[in-house]
Amino acid sequence: MNSTIRHPEYFQIFSEDKTKKLFGCDQEWYQSHWQRISGCGPTAASNLMYYISRNQQAALGVNMTNDKEKCLTLMEKVWAYVTPTQQGVDTTKLFVDSLGRYLDELQLKAELRVLNIAKDIQKRPTVEDVVKFIDQAMRNDAPVAFLNLCNGDETALEEWHWVTVISLEFNEDTSRVYVEILDESQIKRINLSLWLSTTMRGGGFVYIDTRLAR
Repeated sequence: MNSTIRHPEYFQIFSEDKTKKLFGCDQEWYQSHWQRISGCGPTAASNLMYYISRNQQAALGVNMTNDKEKCLTLMEKVWAYVTPTQQGVDTTKLFVDSLGRYLDELQLKAELRVLNIAKDIQKRPTVEDVVKFIDQAMRNDAPVAFLNLCNGDETALEEWHWVTVISLEFNEDTSRVYVEILDESQIKRINLSLWLSTTMRGGGFVYIDTRLAR
């Protein structure tokens, strides 16, 4: 079974010279060294806001196109709210509280939905719960920010890092679960069931539910 955001093509962003197609915002676009090494949280938040802006441009008062410079302008605005600490944006609470302030500033009626993956494996949600959460986000046409504090055996992920989920693939018994993520302006395929069973520090998932704004 598969579910995905309705318009993944919105994340096709062109380089300044229009010769290279990128996928989603990239923290390497930030201007300062500190922003580039710590900016994965603000970048994931920017991806969520970028997608909303393409769906609801009038509500946000912006006119976003598939243009890197306009994305970078948005990234700088988001940074002012989703600002990393010395540990980065290392919890879903910090991500939600700071992004929530930006949503309030925009007067956008929305709810931030959160699913935490605890460090203690006994306190974690089931694979089925995680699949249900991400599937609901995809059905709500909402990309999902994914915090990975330890990648476990999934080598395609970087630890202590935020990425953006844009699609979900799973079989009926949820023994095999994959997601497509945006990271480094690339689309990567991740074995989420492997991550869930091997991560040592957990992480979490966040999406913006804009159904209240409709």
